[in-house]
Amino acid sequence: MSREWNFADVWEAVAQAAPDSIAQAHGTRRIAWREFDAQANGMAWTLLQAGCQQQDKVALYLHNGPEYLQSAFGCMKVALVPVNTNYRYQQDELHYLWDNADAVAVVFHGAFTSTVDAMRARCGKVRLWIHVDDGSMPCPDWAVPFEASATSHPAQVEAAWGRSGDDQVLIYTGGTTGRPRGVMWRQHDLYVASNTTGDPEQVDLACVRKRIAAMLQNGLAPPVGLPAAPLMHGTAYVFAGAILTRGGTVTTLTSTQFDVDELLTAIEAGPVTDLCIVGDAFCRPMVDALDAAPGRWNLAGLKAVSSSGMMWSNVVKARLLEHAPNAVLIDFLNSSEASGMGRAIASKERTSPSARFKLGKNAFVIDADNQPVAPGSGIAGRVAVRGNVPLGYYGDPEKSAATFPIINGVRCAVPGDFAMVEADGSITLLGRGSVSINTGGEKVFPEEVEECIKLLPEVRDAVVVGVPDERFGETVAALVEAVPGQAIDTAAVTEHVRTHLARHKAPRHVMVVASIGRGPNGKADYMGLKKRVADWLQENAAAQAASALEQKA
Repeated sequence: MSREWNFADVWEAVAQAAPDSIAQAHGTRRIAWREFDAQANGMAWTLLQAGCQQQDKVALYLHNGPEYLQSAFGCMKVALVPVNTNYRYQQDELHYLWDNADAVAVVFHGAFTSTVDAMRARCGKVRLWIHVDDGSMPCPDWAVPFEASATSHPAQVEAAWGRSGDDQVLIYTGGTTGRPRGVMWRQHDLYVASNTTGDPEQVDLACVRKRIAAMLQNGLAPPVGLPAAPLMHGTAYVFAGAILTRGGTVTTLTSTQFDVDELLTAIEAGPVTDLCIVGDAFCRPMVDALDAAPGRWNLAGLKAVSSSGMMWSNVVKARLLEHAPNAVLIDFLNSSEASGMGRAIASKERTSPSARFKLGKNAFVIDADNQPVAPGSGIAGRVAVRGNVPLGYYGDPEKSAATFPIINGVRCAVPGDFAMVEADGSITLLGRGSVSINTGGEKVFPEEVEECIKLLPEVRDAVVVGVPDERFGETVAALVEAVPGQAIDTAAVTEHVRTHLARHKAPRHVMVVASIGRGPNGKADYMGLKKRVADWLQENAAAQAASALEQKA
């Protein structure tokens, strides 16, 4: 038995204590904890039989569904490392991620069969492909069916090397590198950082079984949690793990696109008690739908709504509370690299200003010299957190040292969020100090998109910036300079990016300029260009409004 927390240990303990309770719900499917555990055993067995070794990486190229968490659980049972994969990625991006992660197996939905088949020859490290039937394409002869794998060995599976709190979870995230990076979490650290059960920091599986048994004996309903975002994102993935650790049910939506009607219907039907969203990008469509159809959905059972990854404005929170009066809204200041930096809580009785957070117990703000910023000083610094933090970025010691520095003898995580410490000790979040764009919780690095745009023969230069957007926080905009004598088709620029990169990286606005105006050192003035695009969009909006008034007259 491990001396520290391991998710597989905990979830097996829950399955022993509540085998007939529901662990997963997806559309009309209901998977009891007994079956959840058995399916994970089958996956673990299949991976071992394929020759996977301790801490080998297994990529999950999946939409939301029961198979995602069953595969992750199976990996953890035999000390393999589950690796999230953004299913919006194109072939080059997928190849980079799987190669960077050293993935030896890939679990993929049938909808991605053609993409996987086209790139198999490039993925020499992958020795096993597991096909999840979603009704779109049959399992090819070079892959193994998930159903056969998951039912191959229902009994408990143990690897010769055992398992421990040192086993890793690899969470890939975008950001300021222009390439996805794998954040390495020890399972013990991630468990403690995300633990909401009150379990002690030292492993005690008897405590877990007693907690679940007491909940059932006292007639208390287990929590029902719904991650509205894809499980491929760290926020949703960690949230789902926390619900399972509490002995609850993880509900996933069947649509592969955000469907607000399905979301609200699922919340009422659950009834869902815990909801995980990504700021205004999810909440604004929710409240718009609720306001447009009063009484259609009953959200009285909703107890907690959590968000992380982008701005969640107070006006949108207030609108949600009108429809979910019993809910507590928890706005977390978290990232894939750091948990527990801060939080803001709102309810019908309690509000807090937008972008204002209470620092976490292990969080503090540092200046340029890595020294704590005094409250009320007016100095902008970076938020840091100590304690249970990641090991670093997989295969990137240089960036690991920069993001996870030693501060006053203690290893910390400093992901790059800038904030000011108010006189009362709370912080006002200022945003990321880098030029990375956060659009609906998805991070976009400008240079990657710029390089893609500059592949067009008619493009001489390009700069990509983020511009404010009411729903998504920011959207991607491009300033494009043409080769002399050439014309730029703005729609073609957007379509070109969509065919090479994930769709959320494609610019929604393309501004053709005579010159980017780079400095002597070749660098672009990103802040100045961002203002230039914003002014241009404002002028266009004003002109369109004036034209509409003239037509009306």
